[in-house]
Amino acid sequence: MMLSISRWCRLSPLALLSLALLVSARAAEEEVNDSKIAKARKVRERRKRFFRKKEKSLASILFPGVAPEDYIKDEEMPVWVELVESKKTQVPFEFYDLPVCPGPSIKKSQRLRKNLGAKLQGYNIKPSPYEMRVLQNTNCQPICQVKIQKKAARWMRQLITRQYRVHMSMDSLPLLMRNSEMKYTVRGYPVGFKTPGTSGVEAEIYLYNHLRFTISYHQDPEQYDGIRIVGFDVHPVSIKHDIPEGELHADTVLSTCDPNDEKRVINDPASYLSLPLADEEISVVYSYEVNWVESNTAWSDRWDVYFVGSPEDDVHYFAIINSLMIVIFLTGAIATVMLRILKKDISSYNEIASLEEGEEEGVTGWKLVHGDVFRVPKGNTMLLSVAVGTGAQLGFAMVLTIVSALMGMLNPMKKGQTLTSIVLLYVLSGSVAGYVSSRLYKFFDAKAWKRNTLFTAMAFPGVLVTMFICLNVFLAIAGAATAVSIWTILAIFLLWVCVSTPLVFVGSYFGYRAEKIEVPTKTNQIARFIPEVPWYSKLPYSMVLGGILPFGSVCIEMFFIMGALWLHQIYYVMGFLFAVVAILGLSCSEVAIIMCYSQLSAEDHQWWWRSFLNTGATGIYIFIYALWFLSSKLDLVGVLPTLVYLTYMSMFSMAVGLFCGAVGFLATLKFNKMIYGALKVD
Repeated sequence: MMLSISRWCRLSPLALLSLALLVSARAAEEEVNDSKIAKARKVRERRKRFFRKKEKSLASILFPGVAPEDYIKDEEMPVWVELVESKKTQVPFEFYDLPVCPGPSIKKSQRLRKNLGAKLQGYNIKPSPYEMRVLQNTNCQPICQVKIQKKAARWMRQLITRQYRVHMSMDSLPLLMRNSEMKYTVRGYPVGFKTPGTSGVEAEIYLYNHLRFTISYHQDPEQYDGIRIVGFDVHPVSIKHDIPEGELHADTVLSTCDPNDEKRVINDPASYLSLPLADEEISVVYSYEVNWVESNTAWSDRWDVYFVGSPEDDVHYFAIINSLMIVIFLTGAIATVMLRILKKDISSYNEIASLEEGEEEGVTGWKLVHGDVFRVPKGNTMLLSVAVGTGAQLGFAMVLTIVSALMGMLNPMKKGQTLTSIVLLYVLSGSVAGYVSSRLYKFFDAKAWKRNTLFTAMAFPGVLVTMFICLNVFLAIAGAATAVSIWTILAIFLLWVCVSTPLVFVGSYFGYRAEKIEVPTKTNQIARFIPEVPWYSKLPYSMVLGGILPFGSVCIEMFFIMGALWLHQIYYVMGFLFAVVAILGLSCSEVAIIMCYSQLSAEDHQWWWRSFLNTGATGIYIFIYALWFLSSKLDLVGVLPTLVYLTYMSMFSMAVGLFCGAVGFLATLKFNKMIYGALKVD
């Protein structure tokens, strides 16, 4: 210490001044860098707060109201196994269906309870066979020896070929494989790998039987006691362990896996564990190792790595701007029709009607059909009422779901909870369908109100349940984890019969008791002759034109939604989703109004079904987009995965079509009542 002070004293004043300037310059540079980092973090957080309350971090957005968990040294750290999934197939399996080490035995009271959504999606989280304790590094530790039979080996080879991955979690963090240099981040680890075959050499398939876990933790003694988990990584290794004589125990020492040796197990082509198609059984020794690493990453930022390579929020902003441009264009067209054409037409017609002769000579266009515009459609009035009521129910349930997510009452990261909420909110919205359907059916002067109410309660849910049960049969035959039990199907049936249907009848009761929908004009006894209308007002051409603009307003955001549904990506921007749904509703309303006005201007008063079908065609565009997504973005293998995809996308497309059709129909009805109410008609 004295020596160092003497050296400082021997420095010249000029050297001391230069050193002081250098230190201050470095401090200033670090301060600037810190300010840039803080500014960048603020910009990122501001983007994440779009249409949301102010949040402190991404974790608070993904898991609202969830507090960090603190762990102390030597505490047992549970690791949970989830599904074994693949992007190439949409048929997941449970982890313990594979020939792996058995998990620890747990009591029935200790099992995690699954909600309805988790059961429908096949999520069955179970404890893993890997034992870990906080801050205890574990060298190579063999777990068990498994003998794989010929049939199981063939199935494992198929899983490896179809790129199945095993998913685990710790402290609610999904297991991650990443490469910081290549910015490669993917959840789960592959079951195995397949070497590329060459000419004359067949491709080999190898099994990953050793896992190297790296657990990152953060500690701050001034803020909390213990540590917090901020990372859960894995590096799979394929190694052919020496097969011990007799049974494998916890204290068994292998030459390829010694718990007392700190040497890491690495991937060596000379020691890969091959998975051949042989008649004899294959003995496999499973092992693992654990390494705890301290990290500077705060608990609130631990989810940032899971979004490496994900689209930036700027793309969402571009999607919103694209949708807004379509809405602005349609709003301008509506304003032109309302302020110029309609105002001029109404004023000129009222001037003619106020003359003493009061004849309609010189009057053309939509004004001539005032005596037929509210004429009840010729047929299928019950089907139209049911479709509009079901679409209103879907829209109401969808808005409630998004609002619940925005308010933090619903966690979009928990897919089981989200699906449960969607099902329950749809069931509880049955009274909306009954009310809308009954009021419309009453306006049509129909009498079979019981049949109409029953069809409203059973038509769309019945189609969905039938499709789901048929698909579930094939999934059960394939042994997929998503095949639900008979008790889950019974629970859905009870929700449908005992909750949804009575609520539909309650809504119908109030709908029939309400006053009949009033219209501003009287209907003539004899229907007016309909002249030849332009081609764009005829079906199916009007459906082609009517569905393309609403679909165009949501097509960009549909890419992110499809990625979350089928590519295992994370979708959490509920504010953007709410904006897109609002824009979709506005687009459907404005497109339906414009097309109805052009139809009435051609003196065609049969607008009821067309106003529903024109915007309901958006569902057809959604299904066509799903087919494009299947051919270009997905690489599904086999008939069953394709059947699963097409079945669920058919359900989704029908729901979107009913919602868009109902919005277009109700907007057109309101528009017609408004413009014909401004006419002076006897």
